[in-house]
Amino acid sequence: MSRRDIAFIISTLIAAAALAVVPTITTKESVINLLVLVYIYVMMASSWNIIGGIAGQVNLGHAAFFGLGSLVSRILWTKGWPLSISLILGALVPVAFALLIGAPSFKLRGVYFAIGTLAMAQILFITTRNLFPMISSLPTEALSTYSLAPRYYMALGMTLLTVLVVFWLSRSRWGLGMVAVREETSAAESLGVSALQHKLLALCLSALFAGLAGGVFAYYSAGYYLFFPFFPTWTFDAVMATYIGGTGTVIGPIIGAVFYVLVKEILALRFVELHPFIFGTLFILVVLFLPGGMIQIWSRLRRLLVRKSTLAPSAAKEEQVPETNMVHDRPAVE
Repeated sequence: MSRRDIAFIISTLIAAAALAVVPTITTKESVINLLVLVYIYVMMASSWNIIGGIAGQVNLGHAAFFGLGSLVSRILWTKGWPLSISLILGALVPVAFALLIGAPSFKLRGVYFAIGTLAMAQILFITTRNLFPMISSLPTEALSTYSLAPRYYMALGMTLLTVLVVFWLSRSRWGLGMVAVREETSAAESLGVSALQHKLLALCLSALFAGLAGGVFAYYSAGYYLFFPFFPTWTFDAVMATYIGGTGTVIGPIIGAVFYVLVKEILALRFVELHPFIFGTLFILVVLFLPGGMIQIWSRLRRLLVRKSTLAPSAAKEEQVPETNMVHDRPAVE
């Protein structure tokens, strides 16, 4: 493990410890609610980044995994099941669904795979809207004891787990195999890397953490329509946050999710009808001019600083070279 990796892990743990103090230093529920929303979006963006960024498979049906995790966790928990078991099953059901649709879906390539996953998510959305048209509200006893603090800490803990697993995956042999499949499938398979296995693993891990995010949403929300988490907006929000931050990186989806949620909240208050158009335009501009996302800006600045620091000593040496030549390299005529 390199120094940079150790520094990332330590800084992540320090940031998580600092965020854990927030409920003890503020009583504003708006701040807690905003941070919980940020955590959910970080989980969604990071989980989509596994299949879309690291493995290079553009999945437009990510809301299906989020919705299944939310649906299973909510129903089991409100029926009296322990919360931990409800969350675990809510994460495993999307994985089972990913295994079911994975092999047939990966026979499609490029835009056909994206359209196929979008159609699959839409089928689930329409089905759940017809089956569960009513709002799922917490029982009166649960509402009377409702508290934001445990939900905040659960969201923070799940987000930390998601980020650390994505970080481990990006440094692991499986992660390198996914990158190889993303870059050139034929070349990767010629070297013994199974494209189908790595794509399925990426899809299952993506579904797992999207399902966990859905479980967090189900535990956090006091009441909502059960078909709401299947809405396509959850997919497109995760995709936009990932692309804005930087696909294929660990920190990119985190930056993109924080930026996306904060700007979205501001625009939603000031430009109620226009904020989807503004974000759509921003997304197009990022894809066209910053394909590496916001993380690319930092990379360019770092390269520029390194280049300046290396050019400064060389420039000083060039200024000293003529003086030494005048002393030691006199013409032989003299």
